[in-house]
Amino acid sequence: MKPISKYDKIRQIITSLKQPGYRYLQIIDAIFKQKIAEYDQMTMIPKILREELIKELGNRVSSITPVVEKKSNQVSKILFAIAGDERVETVRLSYKRGWESYCISSQCGCGFGCRFCATGTIGLKRNLTPDEITDQLLYFNLNGYPLDSVSFMGMGEALANPHLFDALTILTDPQLFGLGHRRITVSTIGILPGIHRLMTDFPQVNLTFSLHSPFDDQRSELMPINNRFPLREVMKSLDNHIQHTGRKVYIAYILLKGITDTSEHAEAVADLLRGRGEWEHLYHVNLIPYNSTDETPQSYGQSDRNSVATFVRILQAKGINVTVRTQFGTDIDAACGQLYGSK
Repeated sequence: MKPISKYDKIRQIITSLKQPGYRYLQIIDAIFKQKIAEYDQMTMIPKILREELIKELGNRVSSITPVVEKKSNQVSKILFAIAGDERVETVRLSYKRGWESYCISSQCGCGFGCRFCATGTIGLKRNLTPDEITDQLLYFNLNGYPLDSVSFMGMGEALANPHLFDALTILTDPQLFGLGHRRITVSTIGILPGIHRLMTDFPQVNLTFSLHSPFDDQRSELMPINNRFPLREVMKSLDNHIQHTGRKVYIAYILLKGITDTSEHAEAVADLLRGRGEWEHLYHVNLIPYNSTDETPQSYGQSDRNSVATFVRILQAKGINVTVRTQFGTDIDAACGQLYGSK
C-alpha cells in the first residue's frame, strides 16, 4: 500500500473534524516558519485538532529520530533511527561561501552491490517512505539551518524507490519546503525507467549518472546493474534526457588506483561522451577520489595526484567538461560511498 505523507494526513484530519481550510496553513507555518517540532506546542490551533493530530501522527512532527551526530571540518553526519529499528545516515555540507547542502538517503541499505560502496554491503533493508526521506531535511530546517540544495546521494539508489517522486513533490511544494527544482540533484547508477520518469515529471531536477568505468565488462564487475541496464542503453536515455530538458547531465566517476584511473580509461570516457550530437557539451564529468572503508575491499586504493592530473588533462584535451570533486568528511566516513548506517 502506498504510504500517505503526513501533510496529506493533516489535510484529511482537518476535513474529518470539519475544521476550516486555513488550519492547514497554520500548521504548515508552525512547522516551517516557527520551527515547532511537536503538535501539542501548536497553541494557535484548537485543542481538538491538536489531540487528533497526536492520536493519528504521534506528538513529534518528524517520523525519524536523531541518534548520534559526528562532526568534522565543514561536515556534519547524523545517524537517524527509522521505523523497524533500522538506521539511515544524512550528511550536511557547509561551504565557506555560506551555502548549506545536504546529502540524503532514499533507502535503508542498497540492493545493487556496487563493489566499492559501503552501503551496498548491507543489502537492501527497505525503501524509505516520503516522510522518512523529507524528514531528513525537516530535521535541519527545524534546527534553523537554511536548505540551499539537496542531493539524493546518500544511502540507496533513489530511482529504485518509487516514493522518491512523492518526496520530490513535497520538497518542491511552495507551501512546504519550497525548494527550487534546480537545487535538487538525483543520482542514479542507471535505472532506465526512473531516468525516464524523472525526465517526464521533474525535468528541471539535476541528474547525475554514476559511470565509474567506460568498459562494459569492468563496469559489470564493479556494478552488477550494468548487466540489467547496459551502459549503451543508459547513454541513449541520457542523450534523450538532455534533448528533452536542455539541462546538463553530470557523470560521476570514481577513481580507483590502477583500476579505473588509467590513461586508457580517460581516453575511453572521452570517446563515450564525444560524438553524441549537438548536445554533447551538456555532459559534465565529476571525478571522485575513492574513499576506503572497513566494509569495502582493501585492494581498492585512492589515485595519486599525478594519475588524477593526467586523467583530467586527457579529458580536457578531448573537449570534455571535467571537475575533480572536493572531498569532505572522509575522517568521519561521511564522504561518497562511505555511508553505512552504523553507530
